[in-house]
Parts: sequence; C-alpha cells; structure tokens
Amino acid sequence: MAEAVPPMAELAAPAGWRTVDFLSDLHLESAHPATLRTFANYLDGTPADAVFLLGDLFEVWVGDDAIDEPGSFESECCALLAQAAALRPVFFMHGNRDFLVGEGFTQRTGIPVLADPTVLTFADRRWMLSHGDALCLNDVEYQRFRALARNPQWQAQLLARPLAERRAQGRSARSESEARKQSGMAVYADVDSPAAVRWLRAARADALVHGHTHLPADHELAPGLARHVLTDWDLEAPAPRAGVLRLTPQGLQRLPLTTT
Repeated sequence: MAEAVPPMAELAAPAGWRTVDFLSDLHLESAHPATLRTFANYLDGTPADAVFLLGDLFEVWVGDDAIDEPGSFESECCALLAQAAALRPVFFMHGNRDFLVGEGFTQRTGIPVLADPTVLTFADRRWMLSHGDALCLNDVEYQRFRALARNPQWQAQLLARPLAERRAQGRSARSESEARKQSGMAVYADVDSPAAVRWLRAARADALVHGHTHLPADHELAPGLARHVLTDWDLEAPAPRAGVLRLTPQGLQRLPLTTT
C-alpha cells in the first residue's frame, strides 16, 4: 500500500527574488569549527536574496533552552544566524538531527521553521523542498523513530528533562552513530522514487530539492520530473566538502565552497 502524501505547505517567492540558495546537512557542532567558519563566510558573502536551510543544520539540537546557556555553541550559532536573517530572508526546515528546533529558535534568530514538504513558487515554476528523510521508506526502523520523534507529546516529555541530561543523551547518540559508521554496519536508504513522484504530482511541481542522503546528484524520476540532492558539509574530512545549490531564473547551479 502506497504511503499517504503529506500536506503541502506553499511559499510564493516575492517578485524581487532573483537568486535563491539551498543548503542542508551542515551538521554544525563545536568539534568541527572549520565547517562553522565556512558557513559564516558563506553567509557573509552570498548574493542570494533568500537562503533555505533544509535540515540537519545542527549535528544535534537538544532544545531551544540551550541557546540561553552562557557561552554555548547554540548561542554562538544563533547569533550568527540572526545576523544573516537581518540581511535577507532565511528559512529553516527540520532534519532528523534537529527536529527539536522550535519557537525559541525562531524568536532568537528571526528564522521561521518551514513545514516539510513546502512548495516554493519561483520564476513561474513550483519547487518541492524537503529534508528528504520522510521519503526514505526502506529505512523502516528510522521511519518508526521519525513518527515517534515528531509526536508533540513525546517531544514535550523529552524537553521536560534537565538540559544537562539531554546534552548527555545527545553525546551518546552521536557516539553510537559514529561507531556504526566506523564499523561499516550503517546502511542508509535512498529516497523512494515512486513516493517522490507521488509527492511531486500531488504538489503540481516538477522538481524536488532535498538533503539527508549525503548523495549529491541530479536524478530524472520520470519524464519532466527531477530530484536534486544537496551535499552534506564536512570541512575537516580527508576530502573536505561543502556546497550550495543556487537557483536563478536561468536554472540550478552547484557551487562548491572551501574554507578560508
């Protein structure tokens, strides 16, 4: 039985927008300062009229109250984001790592949280934006967790725990994830193409832009339907990577970024 198509939020680009940037999977954390530095340089220099952060901006987000902890990494990041949002519209979408981002984040940064998926109308075309994790249907275990983690009651119970306890849980989850990667046991599902086609047709869109899979590429799903996958960022990897997918009325362009 086919998965139900989720509700589609709509966002119409103002007539003045000529350049839109899409980014995802930066996985910002204090242990990777080069990635944050490159992101800051990008925000300072981009000519984009709007920036869309399509999930997993943070490696882990344990709650908006972490922003108020003196000297916290979250506070540093939100100050940077607030500066960027004062210059141009910036939008955020939840990922599988930062699904606890909430109203406190928006209040501190001025960055609204978009529904997943959201259909962006730009230059007379409809572009579907998603983090992408909801379309990885073959990852059954993760889909069970996703359904639980997006439940408001479950989130409220988690956020009621002390911040120090949530930070410890976040560190534990990161360690387990890293151990699975190092062991070679981690198996990642890709986006389910038939599901992506159903989403696009329901939205009357002809292109899907998403992250999550860390497999940047451009795919033809069906005649006239495409999906464009964003790169993840890691400026401290043996082969450093970071990039932006830039949309203009002329089309899409992939822009690699390097640290300075």
